[in-house]
Amino acid sequence: MKRTELFTKTRKTAPSEEVAQNAQLLIRAGFIHKEMAGVYAFLPLGLRVLENIKQIIREEMNALGGQELLMTSLQPRELWEKTGRWDDAVVDNWFKTKLASGAELGVGLTHEEPIVAAVGEFANSYKDFPLTVYQIAPKFRNEKRAKSGILRGREFLMKDAYSFARTKAEHREIYEKMAAGYARIFERLGIGGITFRCCADGGYFTDDFSDEFQTLSDAGEDTIYVDFAKKLAINKEILTDDNLAKAGLKRENLVEKRSIESGNIFPLESKYTDALGVYYLDENGERRSLVMGCYGIGVSRLMGVIAEVFADAKGLVWPASVAPFQLYLINLGEDDDVLRETEKIYRELISRNVEVLWDDRDARAGEKFADADLMGVPWRVVVSAKTLQDKGFELKARTADAADMVDARELLARLSGKK
Repeated sequence: MKRTELFTKTRKTAPSEEVAQNAQLLIRAGFIHKEMAGVYAFLPLGLRVLENIKQIIREEMNALGGQELLMTSLQPRELWEKTGRWDDAVVDNWFKTKLASGAELGVGLTHEEPIVAAVGEFANSYKDFPLTVYQIAPKFRNEKRAKSGILRGREFLMKDAYSFARTKAEHREIYEKMAAGYARIFERLGIGGITFRCCADGGYFTDDFSDEFQTLSDAGEDTIYVDFAKKLAINKEILTDDNLAKAGLKRENLVEKRSIESGNIFPLESKYTDALGVYYLDENGERRSLVMGCYGIGVSRLMGVIAEVFADAKGLVWPASVAPFQLYLINLGEDDDVLRETEKIYRELISRNVEVLWDDRDARAGEKFADADLMGVPWRVVVSAKTLQDKGFELKARTADAADMVDARELLARLSGKK
């Protein structure tokens, strides 16, 4: 893509009411547009990042045997009344609406009830299980406070997976494989080294812990205690001697940190399957309860997490795995030789599947350099009369202090297959 073809432009400032660093930078760089508090549109650059995050998650979910589907956002009241979750006194962040007929609907905030109902239509034998399904879809939650940019939205994109097992032991095997899959996702996203599996309250679903995946950041809303040697943490909310013993942690080995919850997994026991009358028949034809788990990752939140934890004074810093482009190409000057060589390397890089954003605007060098840094593209290449007199191109990594002079062969070798 060329900058002159991109309809968004960078901004020197973000909206004055926007206090979260992730949103300030993403707005200034032209990745998102704020519709209202907690509601953001993802513009072409932002959508490219989202799609890259989604693809990593999708690959890992598929590797675990997950089957992708897409549930509806509009949910019938009757389904949720069966599990007791329709009442605002139980779930206080519903968005609700009505059909023209007057029938009440909920706007999907999670999907345990509808997925259980769907599974009950198709799977009822012990031969049908274990089973894991997942979706990547919008969620809607009527948050009372939405001041954290895309870290906490009223409308957001989420990956939610649901597993169904015949026994607790079978469930635990799936659960641990999912936890390992989450670790691979965060590693591929570039935040593996600062994201920890964190023991959390299992709620009324289970006597066991649930697990959060917490990414260290001063912008986080959570306080956790990390055992860096064990790469395990515990949430402040459940920091008791009994829970520390249960988790195999010692208070003296823990370090207090602020963090952002990047994902979570929950053992649900048979709460929802029993409530909705979904069972399976075992080898003897006996009716048995299904043991369920749910596994969430906020996809749009992860974009905010990455923006938050890697940003520097110049702007965004995207890991290559999720960056909207791998290379920001700049021509300085409009003379024929510069334009011809820039066009040539642009076409060559594209032919090698390197994603390139060419800043072909008639703009000052400083403006182009500043935009390259603000957008956080991993590599920058400059073509000018001066570079052509040397080896050909100036190549600089986003976080490097200095650039290298390289010829076309070295440039192509260093950038091909970088993602």
